[in-house]
Amino acid sequence: MNFKKGEVLYFKKPLKWTSFTLVDRVRSQLYKKLGVKKLKVGHAGTLDPLASGVMILCVGKATKRIGEFQYQTKEYIATLCLGATTASFDLEEEIDATYPVEHISRELAEEKLQQFVGRIEQIPPAFSACKVDGKRAYKLARAGEKVELQPKILVIDEIELLSYDLPYIRIRVVCSKGTYIRALARDIGEALESGAHLVELIRTRVGEVTLDQCMTIEDFPAWLDQQEIEDLEETNK
Repeated sequence: MNFKKGEVLYFKKPLKWTSFTLVDRVRSQLYKKLGVKKLKVGHAGTLDPLASGVMILCVGKATKRIGEFQYQTKEYIATLCLGATTASFDLEEEIDATYPVEHISRELAEEKLQQFVGRIEQIPPAFSACKVDGKRAYKLARAGEKVELQPKILVIDEIELLSYDLPYIRIRVVCSKGTYIRALARDIGEALESGAHLVELIRTRVGEVTLDQCMTIEDFPAWLDQQEIEDLEETNK
């Protein structure tokens, strides 16, 4: 392997880690193994701290491929709690309102989910990395400021209801870059004439890269020890 010329690594991002934390840990391990003090490492698609799953990391000159991976289709498994909302649309914030769920049947849930298949408009969450007047929306939202974001066009290829156990439903979503599953949870709650927020999210696929192809950060040092790594000094000659 030649990490300066470029390598692409597949990881399972741990729950509660930021995407940057994973990049930083991998970079540190590479510094230690390769004996270098500088090496480009970047990720191809952010995952929220409260989400886990597939994260593609590009090393060295492979960072030029980040855009390529970012635009690939993604698949998620999401668990929604119906009948309650939060300001962040997930568990980051406390429940701020409750709604009835007695009218929601499995058949109604399946019917409403299909309304989101295809090209749709979605308003990103206020608690997101979108920028408002040069500032990150989540910083403004956490400071208690009102955040208004413009809707974005995205594509939902598939939505499948995997389980139904009120107040929880579990769904599989295949979608384009830029889709906020937290915002989708909000919109599904509204479509069901109730409310909803995201309680668990796993990214199971990016392009052709699936979760079973990914290593954990705990496995990385041992995996690295098993690789035949080209001398970076030789690469520079």
